Amino acid sequence: MIKIENLVKTYGDIRAVDNISFEVNEGEIVGFLGPNGAGKSTTMNMLTGYLSSTSGKAMIDGIDILENPLEAKKRIGFLPEQPPLYLDMTVEEYLNFIYDLKGCKLNRRKHLLEICEVVRITEVYKRIIRNLSKGYRQRVGIAQALVGNPKVIIFDEPTVGLDPKQIVEIRNLIRTLGKNHTVILSTHILPEVSAVCERIVVINKGKLIANEKTEDIASVVEGFRRLCVKIVGPRDEVLSLLKNKEGIAYAEYLGERDGGSCAYLVESRPGVDIRRPLFFALAEHGFPMIGEETMGTNLEDIFLALLERNDERKKKRGVIKSNVVSRSVRQD
Repeated sequence: MIKIENLVKTYGDIRAVDNISFEVNEGEIVGFLGPNGAGKSTTMNMLTGYLSSTSGKAMIDGIDILENPLEAKKRIGFLPEQPPLYLDMTVEEYLNFIYDLKGCKLNRRKHLLEICEVVRITEVYKRIIRNLSKGYRQRVGIAQALVGNPKVIIFDEPTVGLDPKQIVEIRNLIRTLGKNHTVILSTHILPEVSAVCERIVVINKGKLIANEKTEDIASVVEGFRRLCVKIVGPRDEVLSLLKNKEGIAYAEYLGERDGGSCAYLVESRPGVDIRRPLFFALAEHGFPMIGEETMGTNLEDIFLALLERNDERKKKRGVIKSNVVSRSVRQD
């Protein structure tokens, strides 16, 4: 359904997007992941036709976005990071405006009411957008992307600025949309894609560094564990014990907590479950551990692991190529 081939975007000497290629199959929900400045939005803007590429192709349902933009765009619903809303309109007026703007041929009333039911904005249909909450505005933004029933829906940072309840609601909505549409979710938030996406494409500094199933991305840092532990005891002595304990890669004091305890961040080495040996080491020194909480692996860890793996692959390819050349030279 979506095909990107050797896509490049340069600004002078800077390559914002550097020769990336990937595909999204019909009915897939794919996360497009990367840190701020990685080239995500630039790629999305080229894919939707808002920005021309320096070279390469972006195709929607077999249609090149640059060669036949009108036909390609009919198949795309796009929610940018800032929803394109007219705040002085009611939701009804705005969606009717979008309907006319897209030249939609579906039954107007039935189509718009169906969209409102899907994104759950029926109760605010007659209200002015300016008076809606952030969560409802985001839903209206998603509604405009669905007008015309496009085959492909692209979300760029859809949950930025939302509260936890609204984030869960938007994630559930994206899962629902994935049943009848091909979805790309662009974000820098790892839990966002882990919660809703079947596959993850990772970009960093304009380069594609991973294109794998969600569970395979998680396996990159399998065994890495980060704990927040509450320990009673002299701060300096406890911290020294943690830093010198075999199997611990990093330890940091976080602050005082209830019950006369202090909180510490503890990171184990890859493949090491530090919980049991840490408990016995603290008990041996008379430092009770009164609380423990597993903390999620952050995005930085994922990228570092992916980059290290990418570098290792490049080195292996370089060694293999060097060996092949050496054998060729000896044979000559």
